Amino acid sequence: MSIATEFLRRPRTTGAIAASSRRLAYAMTEGIGLERARTVVELGPGTGVFTDAVLDRLGPGARLVAVELNPVLAARLSAGRRDPRLTVVQGSAADLAALMAGLAAGATAGGKAAGTACLGPVDAVVSGLPWTVMPRELRGRALDAVSDVLAPGGRFTTFAYLHAAWTPPARHFTAELARRFARVERSPVVWPNLPPAFVHRAVRKSAG
Repeated sequence: MSIATEFLRRPRTTGAIAASSRRLAYAMTEGIGLERARTVVELGPGTGVFTDAVLDRLGPGARLVAVELNPVLAARLSAGRRDPRLTVVQGSAADLAALMAGLAAGATAGGKAAGTACLGPVDAVVSGLPWTVMPRELRGRALDAVSDVLAPGGRFTTFAYLHAAWTPPARHFTAELARRFARVERSPVVWPNLPPAFVHRAVRKSAG
């Protein structure tokens, strides 16, 4: 079953109609310190294109927590990848802080989340979520949750489609990033992706 099929079946819980390209996955995961990270979160992993790119960069002792709202995609991602560094959670990005706290509590208690015992402050969040089509209130909650879980100086990366960059929702999203993060950069356009896209890279404000 493809991501397009899931989009048609569950459009409210599936943000994209097609999987992102490997070129975009490379752009999403470069230059954000994944090679040195201990704990990374992925939002909206879908079919796992970004998941694989993140895992390729992570060290052997790191942890990747992938949060997927669509239950079918979450189950498939979990079943299809046996990497011990990966934990797949079915849930909403807006509840990220609570989800991470629950994983940490489960690890401490020796429950199902025992594989996440090394969870600490989140070094990076990689997102494939369709931010500009979210209701504004939900988008704000999810961005707040990202900011809350990131360590000072932690990195947040997400992408946007070039053809929609001029639209009011896209410009509002860019402004929301600027309000929450110390620095926001935009990558060159990834033309081989269909449709062409670019990457937002943001750095969380340092403590104090």
